[in-house]
Amino acid sequence: MYRVTDVMTKQVVYLPAETPLDEAARVMKESDIGDVVVTDGATLAGVLTDRDIVVRAVAEGVDPSTTTIGSIITREVVMIEQHCTAAEAASLMRERSIRRVLVCDNERKLVGIVSLGDLAIQLDPDSALSDISQAPPNS
Repeated sequence: MYRVTDVMTKQVVYLPAETPLDEAARVMKESDIGDVVVTDGATLAGVLTDRDIVVRAVAEGVDPSTTTIGSIITREVVMIEQHCTAAEAASLMRERSIRRVLVCDNERKLVGIVSLGDLAIQLDPDSALSDISQAPPNS
């Protein structure tokens, strides 16, 4: 039985809410990730995903060089404890209709992010989602 800690991405990228969208997109591309955790000073402000950029910014025609990530982030942060099972994480994602969950330790400190793709790779390695979620060779 897999635990969230076994499947999560441990490298969390943080960006301040004042970061312009185009810079956040570059960070995501260079880090080969689809999300960043957004901070407002020392406070966790929310999560920005590649989908947020597309749906809330590009599709709305905003200027990515002057629009800040804080203006389009998902502020409702959903967390799961790192020792929960991967099945519990999948159930939480299904229940909340989300693709990513922040992972915390028992002191509520952020220790990672688990995505639907992470779960697919571990729980159903032969699935189409698993195939597209894995890094291509020579990447």
